[in-house]
Amino acid sequence: MKSAASRAEGICYLAGAGPGDLGLVTLKVKEVVQEAEVIVYDYLCNPEILSWAPAGVEIIYAGKKAGAHTLKQEEIDALLVEKTKAGKRVVRLKGGDPFLFGRGGEEAEALAAAGLRFEIIPGVTSAISAPAYAGIPVTHRDHAAQLTIFTGHEDPAKTESSLDFKQLASTPGTKVMLMGVERIGVITARLIENGAAPETPVALVRWGTTGRQQTLRGTLADIAGKVEVTGFKAPAVCVIGTVVNLRDTLNWFETRPLWGKRIVVTRTRKQAGGLSSTLRRLGADVFELPTIRIEPPKELLEFGQLVQDAHSYDWIVFTSPNGVDAFFEMFYKIFNDAREIGGVRIAAIGPATTARVRDFRLHVDLQPEEFVAEGVVRAFQKDGSVENQRILLARAEQSRDVLPKELTKLGAIVDVAIAYRTVPETEDVSGALARFREEGADLITFTSSSTVENFLALKLPWPTGLKAASIGPITSKTMRDNGLKVDVEASQYDIPGLVKAIRGFYGA
Repeated sequence: MKSAASRAEGICYLAGAGPGDLGLVTLKVKEVVQEAEVIVYDYLCNPEILSWAPAGVEIIYAGKKAGAHTLKQEEIDALLVEKTKAGKRVVRLKGGDPFLFGRGGEEAEALAAAGLRFEIIPGVTSAISAPAYAGIPVTHRDHAAQLTIFTGHEDPAKTESSLDFKQLASTPGTKVMLMGVERIGVITARLIENGAAPETPVALVRWGTTGRQQTLRGTLADIAGKVEVTGFKAPAVCVIGTVVNLRDTLNWFETRPLWGKRIVVTRTRKQAGGLSSTLRRLGADVFELPTIRIEPPKELLEFGQLVQDAHSYDWIVFTSPNGVDAFFEMFYKIFNDAREIGGVRIAAIGPATTARVRDFRLHVDLQPEEFVAEGVVRAFQKDGSVENQRILLARAEQSRDVLPKELTKLGAIVDVAIAYRTVPETEDVSGALARFREEGADLITFTSSSTVENFLALKLPWPTGLKAASIGPITSKTMRDNGLKVDVEASQYDIPGLVKAIRGFYGA
């Protein structure tokens, strides 16, 4: 049982998780998530935020959407009090901003009533960001000097609405309604009844700031009909006012090269960010479905011994950034000084591996023109004789044997250091697996043979029309060997090359 002193250590952060774009989450939210012991999150939160959480954190979904509440508000309040009182560092993630129709005030009151510590971390609200991503500024000198934000979803226990539609209709400037798509017909009718011009422009922005964003335009008179005809659904922000017309010239987000393409990234969670963020910047709707994760080698002591003796080799060959990370993590457990690596020369496959070596302030002496094992062999042949040269090869457990065999044929003395291994990813914190099953995708990317093999091990259905992209010929061979068609193959075997190939495939 927790003592009074330990209970006093508990704290609850009521944190705004932003509107959906991971880049709009504040640094402070990321910081508290990384240190959390309990995370309680909502339906509108981007679940990829959870990838920042430490191992062992307790994650609780408390999502609420129309007609489906996982937990009632009173139960959420009680949960936050319980976990905070137990001395935990609790992060309550709420979509947008916690104090703008997020019921954060009620949760703060519950914590205050229990005498518990809490902090408020404001978030970027969808009321402003979703229109901005749709090319609609909520204020503009020529259109609106005033902004009114109201909710379309009031407490169902109320016998009558607290919204003053007469005042809303007569108030100048832009009006933004949150959480009211299901009642759009009633609300627009009430505004018109109270004097609002039926021709007033209206825009609905669904899943704003994300690759799933959809925008529907109309007027107060016809937007409800358009919602019914198109099947437009929540969650959406409604913007009312002449600023909506600025979308014709300011629509920047939905015009990017890969807009509307749903692309699956299968790299490890740690590595997926670079590819995902690049594709998102190009407009793709990216969801990360990591099929593998990186684990230490089974024979960690043996690996440590080889790293300790690295100074005695003529060459160290790195085949991936993961190998570089694993090597230097072990190296700096053994040594305090980078000079302990001695005069060994370094070879690296591909620019990403080279860049990772340089992060440790070391020079790469040899990088092949082709980013595959065969390219390293040819580079060594071109560079000069490696006969009797001692070469330490830091690589994954499941790697091909091309390098050790071919370098040995050239007369080199090769020791293989198993730096890491890839194992199937079993967690789905972001819900990507469920989304893939339900919605499918337009393109799936494979960046190694192991991502192919472990994706197939999931035994997921292959959606109709799904295309597949490969980072290079080795990965492509694995795909074909397993009965998959290669629709896109990078001619430069790295992430920038893969992105370039995807753009070419879509004519972007």
